[in-house]
Amino acid sequence: MNQNSQTMSSAAADEAAIRALYQQVIDGWNGGSGDAFAAPFEEDADQVGFDGTHFKERKEIASFHQHLFDMFLKGSRLVGKVRSVRFVTSDVAVMHAVGGMVMAGQADLDPERNSVQTLVAVKRNNGKWGLTAFQNTRAAYIARPEESPKLTEELQALL
Repeated sequence: MNQNSQTMSSAAADEAAIRALYQQVIDGWNGGSGDAFAAPFEEDADQVGFDGTHFKERKEIASFHQHLFDMFLKGSRLVGKVRSVRFVTSDVAVMHAVGGMVMAGQADLDPERNSVQTLVAVKRNNGKWGLTAFQNTRAAYIARPEESPKLTEELQALL
């Protein structure tokens, strides 16, 4: 294998590892576990929720989400899709994703809860990737209302 093939293979493995972090977040949500939801995050990670709340550190992310899972979002299910992964450097990547939620007792998405997400992943010295930042924004599409049903359709394909 030549150096270019090794580099491409390594980049593909890194992208797969980064995409797997997003799936871990989804799986943690769907399991109703704040700890599992936050597990892919670095200890010093930041998360900005859909309402602008800024969570600092994995422990706070886990605790807050466990409260959500136990109270307001108990039994809800998240679906999500990574739209792109872009490497800023060999050890920093920006991931863009979209997500939607099915509330407990429902069979379909609640379009009011659809989100557009930006995540930043970092590769540590041990070679493992982790999430260091996550921005979750409700997809209101105020100036482009035709985009809302398109996103809902895209997410419904994941159900």
